[in-house]
Amino acid sequence: MKMLLAGEWVDREKTIDVRDPFDNSLVDTVPAATHDDVETALAAAAAATATARKMTTYQRAQILFKAAAIVADQLEDFARTIAREGSKTIREARKEARRCVNTLTISAEEAKRLGGEVIPFNSFPGGEQRRGYYTREPVGVVLAITPFNDPLNLVAHKLGPAIAGGNAVILKPATVTPLSALKLTEALVEAGLPANVLQTLTGHGAVLGDALVSDPRVRLVSFTGGVEAGERIMSKIGLKKVGMELGSNSPVIVWRDADLEWAAETCVSGAFWAAGQNCIGVQRIYIHREVYSTFRDHFVRFTRRYKIGNKLDEATDMGPMINEGEAKRLEKWIREAESLGATVLTGGGRRGALLEPTVLENVPEKATLHREEVFGPTVNLYPVDDLEEAIAKANSVNYGLHAAGFTRDLATAHKIAEGLDCGGVMINDSTDYRLDSMPFGGIKNSGLGREGIKFSLQEMTEPKVVCFYLPEL
Repeated sequence: MKMLLAGEWVDREKTIDVRDPFDNSLVDTVPAATHDDVETALAAAAAATATARKMTTYQRAQILFKAAAIVADQLEDFARTIAREGSKTIREARKEARRCVNTLTISAEEAKRLGGEVIPFNSFPGGEQRRGYYTREPVGVVLAITPFNDPLNLVAHKLGPAIAGGNAVILKPATVTPLSALKLTEALVEAGLPANVLQTLTGHGAVLGDALVSDPRVRLVSFTGGVEAGERIMSKIGLKKVGMELGSNSPVIVWRDADLEWAAETCVSGAFWAAGQNCIGVQRIYIHREVYSTFRDHFVRFTRRYKIGNKLDEATDMGPMINEGEAKRLEKWIREAESLGATVLTGGGRRGALLEPTVLENVPEKATLHREEVFGPTVNLYPVDDLEEAIAKANSVNYGLHAAGFTRDLATAHKIAEGLDCGGVMINDSTDYRLDSMPFGGIKNSGLGREGIKFSLQEMTEPKVVCFYLPEL
């Protein structure tokens, strides 16, 4: 596939192979963008800010509605692209494609709701003859950097609100999963997005990243990825707006009055969706000691039902990690935890990039598997004796994106919700539940700012005050 640069679909002599992590087969190739391409993209985007700003609300919304319809019409093709280039099974990929349709549709709807309000200037002496309001104006050029784990919908979460807000956008998708992003770019162009309002650069972050994030023509950097990469970006961006979603180490509290079978089944899905490569995936589960063994048995039973293998097989529940290197990394973490006293209850084996869904107990807090974001198909179980202990342990790591609690008691649910330090708490549901219109983001090392279309729109626009002095009043 070609990349979109300065209104043209272009190729380059140097290309990047996009390979299926299941069997390493070649899916397609994309251009390896150069430093010169970065300058071309920046200049084109900066020039296009006037075009983007002048689009009426109606035009922005109609483009997004039409793009959503295109994705919906080609849903199976989008899903197969997601499944081939990444880790998701075909069933998981279809759900992501449907979510992309929803994300673009919400973006179109929110474009029509983007407004300001009247300011009561006469609320303070001296303002009796003043009237005014504020509007929201586009920031200008938005740089969107997206990860491999949701190669379509997380792109839509950045492009949708950026376009709805009247911005020009430079998109840098993950090097290993650029095809879904390019297909969405094609859909937006087909939907009538004016030339140069969107640039999609494929290539290596090490080559493109610094020049993109540091350029003063970029007015907002929207990044989803790892903590280390986020910190590097923050050290280079200069004076501009930034939004960062940097992952998590999501805890769950299962109380003694919970529906244990539902909690186990839901958390198994939350732990192993997309081979665990999910920033809000379940990683640590704290279970009341009275029901620990029952919950553990349910959890292991549901985990052992998982079928892993070919992502395009309708019966497959979980595919490979994004590459063998990542699977080896997590396998090493499992072995480290075992050496420190942890017990593997099920799973732990690896074949190439396929790592079995793995459940552990007795994982010490000094183990990497406990402290860091695993971003893979492992989950740790811990018995606890009281709610305060569970909340304290849930909060003990330096992440705070999503958390969850299972209980039938409303007071307990409120204690869990109010006690957990994070951006979102799911009660009687997995940590990986997300509605595309809700505010999404975290605290501590989990990031800065909030996504979710309405909330991204606020980040991607600036308020402008207009005040009239009317002496004849």
